[in-house]
Amino acid sequence: MQADESANDAPAHKVAIIGAGPAGLATARALRAMDVPFTVFEKHSDVGGIWDIENPGSPMYESAHFISSKTMSGHYGFPMPESYPDYPSNRQLLTYIRTFAETYDLRADIRFNTFVDNVERTANGWHLRTRSENDTSQEHNFRWLVCASGTNWLPNRPTLVGEDEFKGEVLHSVNYRDASMLRGRKVLVVGAGNSGVDIACDATANAESAYISLRRGYHFVPKHIFGMPADVFGARSNWLPAWLQQKTFGPLLRLLNGDLRRLGLPKPDHAVLSSHPILNSQLLHYLQHGDIAAKGAIDYLRGKQVFFKDGSSIEVDTIILATGYHWQLPYLPTDTFAWKHERPQTFLKIFNRNDPSIFINGYVETNGGAYKMFDDMAYLIANTINTQRKGGDAAERLAQFIQGPEPDLSGGVRYVESNRHSGYANQQAYGKAMRKMRRAMGWPDLSEDFYAGHPASAQIQTAN
Repeated sequence: MQADESANDAPAHKVAIIGAGPAGLATARALRAMDVPFTVFEKHSDVGGIWDIENPGSPMYESAHFISSKTMSGHYGFPMPESYPDYPSNRQLLTYIRTFAETYDLRADIRFNTFVDNVERTANGWHLRTRSENDTSQEHNFRWLVCASGTNWLPNRPTLVGEDEFKGEVLHSVNYRDASMLRGRKVLVVGAGNSGVDIACDATANAESAYISLRRGYHFVPKHIFGMPADVFGARSNWLPAWLQQKTFGPLLRLLNGDLRRLGLPKPDHAVLSSHPILNSQLLHYLQHGDIAAKGAIDYLRGKQVFFKDGSSIEVDTIILATGYHWQLPYLPTDTFAWKHERPQTFLKIFNRNDPSIFINGYVETNGGAYKMFDDMAYLIANTINTQRKGGDAAERLAQFIQGPEPDLSGGVRYVESNRHSGYANQQAYGKAMRKMRRAMGWPDLSEDFYAGHPASAQIQTAN
């Protein structure tokens, strides 16, 4: 084992960030703006997180696009280029993320090809043991730790009854890359999340036959409503309380889409906006033309036959399980956070009430664009660390605030009962709660001036 030079340094005023995806980079930018020194540890050879299809374990696939629009999704002070389409491709997102890192000069403080094997709490902070690509181990000491390693890395891989004797192929969507895997095959996609419907559309256009299996009904939101991206349209009604948005948006969807049962889809068993939005118009198009068929829940497999709970069956060659991911922080001791419904229990999705020196960024699901939310979370983290290192009355007041009552982040929406939605945050309610913390601490609201002095994203030359 090789001892890193930082192992013997006093850890005060140093921050470790694990992960160089969008949340980790947002945190690094905020710390840089407040002159707080940090080091980012990234297991891959470049920034980008899951958006880099070459990153081992990434769930990315060639046809993937952002499900929020470029208008609503860029970082504060760093909008996506006007040359990008409404819904950028994964390649364009990766270019955007890498240009973000270069624009704010973040690469110099990132240790690439460095895997965090283990993290331990010490009397003065956090001790990290890392491993480089040549298996050289190093040790590091830091005063603070930010976990930004992302949620979509450990597949939720259910076992289907009869799978052991199935004569076809069963794989999780994390292993799906492009349509060449589907050509000439009879394909069943299980799950109707945004990845599931994307892959089902790939299958429709490329496979011999295509099916999608849904256990429940969903509300499908068109990517464009009255000629504008759906989230831009939604932002125009943000002045309405969430319950009233539900009342008005439900009838609008029925007007636009009609009764989805005519397409073989089950009737939604929940109110509109009470689950993570399925943003897809293409699947409905293919269903309307009979190019793909919707099926219900799977009962069992036999040979190449898939039998469903309703008694029907189909023959398939390939089953793709678009069944989501387990959240994890594998490098931490298991008792660092309390976990409930596979979600770390934190104050405001950021703070550990039992340890003020560790933070999380990016472990949140919401109904809107994520990157500005990551910026808001990073801003709170940076201000908190800056306040803690200065100490005094402000630090005491901060500690008391974090121990205060957990804000209601539902926005008055009753979300469906599932692991995914157990910690769901309505974006308006979350923004209000973060604003309350800033004002209680006397911190100004985040604005583009905080990151002034850097060129805008017009510097992005490549729009693949």
